[in-house]
Amino acid sequence: MAGEDNYARRALTAFAGYGTAEAIVHGDRRITYAEVVAGVLGMADALRRHGVRPGDAVAVLAGNRPEAVFAQFALLLLGCRSVWIAPNAPPPLCAEYLALARVDALVYDPRTHAGSGADLARHAPGLPVLCLGPGGTGPDLTVGSDNAQPPPVTTAEPQSLFQTGGTTGRPKLVQHRHDFFANVYAAAQRQSAAGGPRLRQLAVAGFWHSSQQASGMITLLSGGLLVQHDAFDAGEFLATVQRERITVATLPPPMLYQVLDHPALADTDTGSLTMLSCAGSAIAPARLAEAIARFGPVLLVAYGMSEATLIAAYPAAQHDPAHPQRLASCGRPLAPARVEIRDAAGAPAAPGEVGEVWASARLMTSGYWGEPELTARTLVDGWLHTGDVGYLDADGYLYLVDRSKDMIVTGLTSSNVYSRTVEDVLTAHPAVGAAAVIGVPDASLGEAVHAVVQLRAGAAATADELRRWCVDRLNALWAPRSVELVERLPLTELGKIDKRALRAAGARQ
Repeated sequence: MAGEDNYARRALTAFAGYGTAEAIVHGDRRITYAEVVAGVLGMADALRRHGVRPGDAVAVLAGNRPEAVFAQFALLLLGCRSVWIAPNAPPPLCAEYLALARVDALVYDPRTHAGSGADLARHAPGLPVLCLGPGGTGPDLTVGSDNAQPPPVTTAEPQSLFQTGGTTGRPKLVQHRHDFFANVYAAAQRQSAAGGPRLRQLAVAGFWHSSQQASGMITLLSGGLLVQHDAFDAGEFLATVQRERITVATLPPPMLYQVLDHPALADTDTGSLTMLSCAGSAIAPARLAEAIARFGPVLLVAYGMSEATLIAAYPAAQHDPAHPQRLASCGRPLAPARVEIRDAAGAPAAPGEVGEVWASARLMTSGYWGEPELTARTLVDGWLHTGDVGYLDADGYLYLVDRSKDMIVTGLTSSNVYSRTVEDVLTAHPAVGAAAVIGVPDASLGEAVHAVVQLRAGAAATADELRRWCVDRLNALWAPRSVELVERLPLTELGKIDKRALRAAGARQ
């Protein structure tokens, strides 16, 4: 990669061209593109003054704030490898990631992660510590030089590592190299060339997640407005959509359910939305139908992951009432992405046959940092071995039924039960707002199907009633052997239902 081709240098040139237009809104702060350029250059200058050099690996622990955006562009501009730390992982485990990533420095935001940042620094003694704001254990990177100039051109390749969500097993470090970010820049150019109104994106997921970064960067690189929330609140989400005339937003299903159930929804003007994407985990068909009825054809069900940002999508505008079953699908692959279903031997499966989902996409990982064997098993001839289980119908629509590690093996004949199927049946019950189905240890069955259910506000249902509902629509084997009613399902920081927490609670019972 030639130094002048550095993605971040081209990004700064694009930002400078947007001048005094607003770029980022965070709380009461309204930041122009000119201020973004100054912020990135100032942070790059501060990083250099504190010893960060091209090729260094710098860990970042930060919330959904403008300084996180500045830090990423500054590190890429310097030709560094940024290592984004998932805030929901415990410090000892994060310290292992830092060692795996061969990190040269730690940057954290003391305004959002004072405790966890200091803990992480203690678990990595001797590691230089820098801060995105005052009050931390290291120098403040936001105190940069006025009128800082771009750093010298470097041939060091800008890269980023992202922790996967880690809902099962040990999370991994997904590597995105310069070509990934160059493709993000190209996507922004296509967005600009389309000639529509500029994007006004509301971001509720953390900037530490690769998909959120990619979508936020596309908004900024195309001259749009990025509105950042520190945390998700359904009422504040709705108020911001109306106040800022938001055009695009992404919500995982549990957050979308909270928006649908919020009393302010009826009186909120959401007419500015041109795309409300639902991604991160499977959405229940009954609740998707409810969302389409409320928001209209702007709903988009999207399927992607840290390893491949966008694989398939199902636009509500294309929904055909003659095919209601498609509400349970992820739609079709988005060109140039490709999807195949393969059996255990790696051979293509027939339409309707369940197997593992293999995908190829433009925005795809280069592999897992420090794990060449896992990379070789996961990336094969340009295809990603996703670990998801699903099938394609005769019309090319993709249906996910489970994660391969989440599949429940139960009964005397060790039958496979797919949690997604059971969850969809449960959420079709009029009293159910959300549901998660997991396998729990059972002395006679090996694993038993267990459901954790969150009822809609003001609704009533018993565990026995919900089990009978599933028996009638599935069978006794697939129906939950036990149903637990909870006030609120636990969520990860990405807004997904935290099945790891549910499994841990189930194991203690």
